[in-house]
Amino acid sequence: MKTKPVLAAITMLAVAGALAACTAGGDGGDGGGGADASNCTNEIKNPDAPVVTLWAWYPNSEAVVDNFNEENDDVQVCWTNAGAGGDAYDKFQTAISGGSGAPDVMMVEADRIAVFQAQDALVDLSDLGYEDVKDNFSEGAWKDVSVGDGVYGAPIDGGPMGMIYRTDIFEQYGITPPTTWEEFEATAQQVKDAGGPVFASFAANQPAAVTAYMYQTGAEPFTYDPANEGQIGINLNSPEIKEVLDYWAGLVEKGLVGTEDQFTPEYIAGVIGGDYATYLSAAWAPGYLQGAGVGEGADEGVWATAPLPQWDPANPVAINWGGSAFSVSSQADDPELAAKVAFGVYADQASLDQGWQEQIIFPLNVDVLEDPAFQDYEVPFFSGQQANKEVYVPAANAYKGMVYTPLQQFYYSTLTEQIQNINDGSATGSEAADALQEAVVAYAEEQGFTVE
Repeated sequence: MKTKPVLAAITMLAVAGALAACTAGGDGGDGGGGADASNCTNEIKNPDAPVVTLWAWYPNSEAVVDNFNEENDDVQVCWTNAGAGGDAYDKFQTAISGGSGAPDVMMVEADRIAVFQAQDALVDLSDLGYEDVKDNFSEGAWKDVSVGDGVYGAPIDGGPMGMIYRTDIFEQYGITPPTTWEEFEATAQQVKDAGGPVFASFAANQPAAVTAYMYQTGAEPFTYDPANEGQIGINLNSPEIKEVLDYWAGLVEKGLVGTEDQFTPEYIAGVIGGDYATYLSAAWAPGYLQGAGVGEGADEGVWATAPLPQWDPANPVAINWGGSAFSVSSQADDPELAAKVAFGVYADQASLDQGWQEQIIFPLNVDVLEDPAFQDYEVPFFSGQQANKEVYVPAANAYKGMVYTPLQQFYYSTLTEQIQNINDGSATGSEAADALQEAVVAYAEEQGFTVE
């Protein structure tokens, strides 16, 4: 059990701003945890069965829940869209702090699981069906949803990373996809010298992607196991991390990459307009880009993807950006039944097929990753390229996972500040790493952690 000062500090960190949010759920109902099971968005197929409440925000959540309810007579899912990402987390945090109102099962991004686990808000699934589905996912997928030896989520999807690029720009400047970061810089310089666009973006508002770059060098930014009461390892200025930040700082200084925030209208307009030769991103990117209007009109038919450049091509390292899981709330009345839902929703063939065929998710279920239909799929966004087989499935299979901690959100905000310092020229990469280490260590100690 975590010491009271540390647990209280983590709770204050997570609750900041959340208590002002509207309370979740309702006055109780047939489902556990106090969430209202009488106002389901979906239709309950078997009204005589016990009901498990679920909060999830993916676009096809209702269809996925319907698939589950049709296949299961002993339990039914009552689905609510409580908002996406931060909106749902605020409501969940309010329910945690208030002691009621949480759903039985909650969609949680992998990098948020440790924050909620530290507040005893999630149930360890190790003895609730994990062994039955263990072989359905890779080592990396399970590590991302684990905290110490506990498993606190059922994986849904992930974001194995690759290098999306513009074939028109590559053809114009006579270049091919670089396979190493050294080649990446040299190719970016070649394009710039010829009067071409910047090669990529080093965006301060994407600290999760930058963290993935750190892992590619073999860095271990954090070590954390709640069994080691109140202890945390923080190593954010290691030689490996300094190498990554110095590399990107050099690209910024030479004008080879842009520094604009990603996911903004201005950035998307630049992607459409050919302001960037590449977009270093995850397997979910085609769906996002198409939703934002990329790949239509002037830039239609110009996109392809390649494996992410490596530091050492003889020892490639796969990295991941993003991904979600279904976690069981500690407010669930029947954790075993809730775990059945967490492991079962988005696990049937119809739901998985719809998820990848409509580019809603990149499934991590090995039944999909090994399916010839998935591997051989000619992705329309990439003009028929078999992107899964060539890039994303190998990356997903090779990914080893990350270590997330209860300090994740503070770390992300501090890393964002340091990337801004790199981008405006006020800090070198190494200086940013040292400042990052100092700030996160100080914060951890303020929260009651002993830093190793």
